[in-house]
Amino acid sequence: MTFLLFQINWKITSMIEFILNNQYIQTNQSAGSTALDFVRYHRHLYGTKIGCREGDCGACTVLVGELRQGKLRYQSMTSCLMPLGNANGKHLVTIEGLNMENLSPVQASIVEEGGTQCGFCTVGFVMSLTGFLLDEKAPTFVEAVAAMDGNICRCTGYKSLERAAATLVEQLKNRPKKRIVEWLVENHFLPVCFLGIEERLKQLPDVQPAGIQPNGQFVFLGGGTDLFVQRAEEMPESNSQHLFDWQDLKGIYERNGNCYIGASSTVGDLQQSLLLQRIFPRLGAFLKLVSSTPIRNMGTLAGNLANASPIGDLTIFFLALDSTLVLNHFGESRTLPLRHFYKSYKKTDLKKGEYIESLYFKIPESQDFFNFEKVSKRIHLDIASVNSACLLNVKNGLIKKAYLSTGGVGPIPFYLGRSSAALEGKPVNEETLKAVNEVIQEEISPISDARGSADYKRLLLRQLFYAHFLKWFPGLIDLEELVSKS
Repeated sequence: MTFLLFQINWKITSMIEFILNNQYIQTNQSAGSTALDFVRYHRHLYGTKIGCREGDCGACTVLVGELRQGKLRYQSMTSCLMPLGNANGKHLVTIEGLNMENLSPVQASIVEEGGTQCGFCTVGFVMSLTGFLLDEKAPTFVEAVAAMDGNICRCTGYKSLERAAATLVEQLKNRPKKRIVEWLVENHFLPVCFLGIEERLKQLPDVQPAGIQPNGQFVFLGGGTDLFVQRAEEMPESNSQHLFDWQDLKGIYERNGNCYIGASSTVGDLQQSLLLQRIFPRLGAFLKLVSSTPIRNMGTLAGNLANASPIGDLTIFFLALDSTLVLNHFGESRTLPLRHFYKSYKKTDLKKGEYIESLYFKIPESQDFFNFEKVSKRIHLDIASVNSACLLNVKNGLIKKAYLSTGGVGPIPFYLGRSSAALEGKPVNEETLKAVNEVIQEEISPISDARGSADYKRLLLRQLFYAHFLKWFPGLIDLEELVSKS
């Protein structure tokens, strides 16, 4: 997920400083190159593998440690999509950075359970499971398996790797809630050099940029998870304006009944937000449908929005909340309803030099109903064929307010204005849903492509529309009767 690409015509050469494993790095390599290419071709650390270069296989997974509010936090990321500029001020850990005299418990458990054959993917699994060790959440088998959701193995299947994960969870029973790194070093899960990383990071220069100058040609770059797939060859030669670490673009907070989300907040940040968890009790299930753990740790809110993909998951999610964007053009801000942001296929209302600063929406009332649904060829880790979200306010059996959005059935992320209006004032029953589905089918314009035929997408959206109501009102809506009437 990236921000906005402008014409590329000159190269940035500012210095990048970070810690790679146990070594201080200062480099003037292009900030628009990838961390993967830097560690392999400039540092000759070949343990990190080149696989798909699209963030799907996990063979290039690394750990990235950064200071957040003075506290060191590690996350897994795919180095093939990670801009080198985003390593600035951080601790980048490759498989070589985990080397000790003996195998770590992560490595040993994978070997003992038969979790490796050709070995190409093994590095990624080791890095992901080591990231799981460093997570502050209580270590459970479910979380251990979830930590590997961005890694693919074509040899062994996954049962042996799941057994290895179970072994690790058992070994972590006595892990404390605080001073986790110290405990992991003492028990030989991590090398000793990890003990000094927090203090060393505090000595690095501030990674906050000086600001955007209103001249030159540049690329606004967030997490890189889309731009490095689409334009990988151009990025090393780009003048990249890295927004990923801007603190002014971070944060999720409540103000005057609205929820504000900074543009550079990642999907992972959304998952961990206590405010969003309170607003959306099923938030974890919704966001689990968005890519994989390493990508969620990198992909930003603004990148998903400015990408303008007709099937962007976060875009559809926030369209149904009738969200508003705050846009910044060289220090001057303006607001724009998200539903008016998209002009045509991959075209937005952003001006040249303008970027997304934040998004906000009115926090739903306690009696409101919100749901997000997605259908893709794989349940997880895949791009949607069709997705949909819906927010309803229902009182005394009548729909007072309705906001319905969908993706994959038109050239832009679609706020279904006519269909939303058609729901308002109607009772919650099969007749209402059948009638509104007719409006939906008139409002959308799907095309046949690799993700399905136009007719198939129409059917999918009908089913997702019905699914919203079946989730909320199972006692009022009879699916068999509903489908038989449609």
